[in-house]
Amino acid sequence: MMPAQASRTAAEPDGLEDRLRRFATIWSRAIFPVTATSLTRPEFEEHLLPLARSLRDALHRRPFDAAPAQHAGAALVAAHCTDTDALTRTLGVIESYLVLYCGAHGDTPAEELRARCARLQHALAGGFAQALRERTLVEQEAIARSALAARSDAQEALHATETRFRAVFEGAAIGIGIADLDGNVVEVNEALTRMFGGLESSVRRRNVSEWVHPEDAPHVWKLYGELVRGERDHYRVEKPYYRGDGTVLWTNLTVSLLRDAEGRPQYQLALMEDTTERRLLNLRLRYEATHDALTGLPNRTLFFERLDKAVSATDGSRFGLCYLDLDGFKAINDSLGHSSGDRLLVEVADRLQSVATRPGEMVARLGGDEFVALTTGPDTQTEVAELAHRILGALATPVRLDGRELTVRGSVGVVEGPAGERTSAEVLRSADITMYRAKSAGGNRYEYADPEADARAITRHGLTTALPAALERGEFFIEYQPLVHLGDGSVHGAEALVRWCHPQHGVLGPDRFIPLAEHTGLIVPLGRWVLQEAVRQARYWQTRHADGGPLRINVNLSPTQLHHPGLVADTVDVLERSGLEPGALCLEVTESALIGADEDLLKPLRQLADMGVDIALDDFGTGYSNLANLRRLPVSVLKLDRSFTQGMQRHPADPVDLKIVEGIVSLAHSLELAVTVEGVETGAQAEQLRELGCDTAQGWYYARPGAPDRIHSLVMADAVQ
Repeated sequence: MMPAQASRTAAEPDGLEDRLRRFATIWSRAIFPVTATSLTRPEFEEHLLPLARSLRDALHRRPFDAAPAQHAGAALVAAHCTDTDALTRTLGVIESYLVLYCGAHGDTPAEELRARCARLQHALAGGFAQALRERTLVEQEAIARSALAARSDAQEALHATETRFRAVFEGAAIGIGIADLDGNVVEVNEALTRMFGGLESSVRRRNVSEWVHPEDAPHVWKLYGELVRGERDHYRVEKPYYRGDGTVLWTNLTVSLLRDAEGRPQYQLALMEDTTERRLLNLRLRYEATHDALTGLPNRTLFFERLDKAVSATDGSRFGLCYLDLDGFKAINDSLGHSSGDRLLVEVADRLQSVATRPGEMVARLGGDEFVALTTGPDTQTEVAELAHRILGALATPVRLDGRELTVRGSVGVVEGPAGERTSAEVLRSADITMYRAKSAGGNRYEYADPEADARAITRHGLTTALPAALERGEFFIEYQPLVHLGDGSVHGAEALVRWCHPQHGVLGPDRFIPLAEHTGLIVPLGRWVLQEAVRQARYWQTRHADGGPLRINVNLSPTQLHHPGLVADTVDVLERSGLEPGALCLEVTESALIGADEDLLKPLRQLADMGVDIALDDFGTGYSNLANLRRLPVSVLKLDRSFTQGMQRHPADPVDLKIVEGIVSLAHSLELAVTVEGVETGAQAEQLRELGCDTAQGWYYARPGAPDRIHSLVMADAVQ
């Protein structure tokens, strides 16, 4: 083992090295019986280990590069693994075991690993064939040159040379042909005859110029002309030929110029290697690497190639993209099983393929139940809408599976625009965001991309991912809005309102991040932090400004916090650590969170209420709860939603609004509940609410949310100015 290899092996985890050695063992056992080597099998296994490591590294390298596999193929030939079975068995081992034993580490998706594995097989086969061809060509071309040059020697030498030449010429595994400078074929060996169908007459006495093929590279015949004129000594190209039966023979062709003793051009020597089967193998590997195994549609790899080409065009063309996600597909998988789900996906793929048949259109499967349809051309503004209509129309007919009729619906995000303005990743991200917007709007529809909506979605995602670190870095802070007695205008307490001081977006209100925290579950640690800070601040007010009277602190509870099993224990722990009496804390719960609440949900609230903590029913009047249920809820405060105070801004106030508020206040007081009103913005509103019997109020009329030191100054100065 080389020093560099030894150090590398030492740096790798034992598990990864063991799996690599297992792969090398399987490889050596597969090809050792067909290898012409003097090494023992364990020695041969050690020889294969660096090649296995290079294949594993190439499998995970970013960006992906298949060149190490090509070098590995050449290394097999160098190690005398020249039997065709050695290549076949090697490709089989890589296909079956490379991802299994060497794909465990890293974060590359399994689908991409399989695609990379196929490309590595392709590269290794190419490297093997290239090395084998070069080795054979070097040996046999030298022999053929020697044989032809020896014809001018003495008869005995000529006879010996002719014998050797014939042995090589007839026994060669590759096709050999000799033609004069006019292109007339004068000699062919058996291998070349077999390549062209087995009839010598179909090759001998023909002229090279008759073998023109439509797929000839433009430079092929230019190189040929230079060679017969003596301007070059050889050239090598890939060239197809028609056989007598009309089939195509693909070859790697090497043509050399043979000169006489004076250096004048005399003959042309052609060496042909039949690459037809390898070409078919390459095409198959290419197809498997770029097409979905289940549906046969182009996969993510091929789609991105087409999309990259479409969005990077510089000819003024346009593109349109439809991003489809099936609605409710998970329910079908869960209820009917993955086999039925796969059959449904195949049916959907067939329908999509049947409607995307116009020039410039293609359909691909990205994975799971996500499909994309791409259209290109000068008029994609109208064509992409028609394509989206056709997609939804194709899904409209129910799918029959095992005697069931399944209704298939889909949500489509549409992106259209001129090429050259966005990258393919940006286009696909916009289509993905738009598709989810269509899904949230009810599904079975398509929506056009909206840059502003994209920006909001990207911002939401950025805020969501930044939330955990923001809490750790202390980017959150609390502002306090006073709660004022309507009777005498004194400050009764304050509501704690959390804010986020974001490094890029500035100060964000709770409406920007509380729903995101709810969705991610971060609301529980964030809510606990808010409770700790608010209770600590309330205790500070009590100890620092005892002459101003005790101030209560109101803290909001989210629905997720209500369901958290540690709610009661966390609240008790916070109160005990701070020294604040439970009666100085009020927890606000939205009315919608308690609609239809069972006893399990109400139990922690009852425990807190029994301790003396007030429970406020926030945003009262926005839900559809039965007023009679108020008696079974452990609440002591009703907070009327600001929508009630908005009707009081008109002059005169709407008498219906006044009657509703009066009725709610009367009902609340009969149940011994205090009433707090939000959104008070004018003195007239405050006076009307006082006359209606409301107990406390908050709003901009008294003070906007602010720093905690403003609460004490407001107490001293009296809330109502």
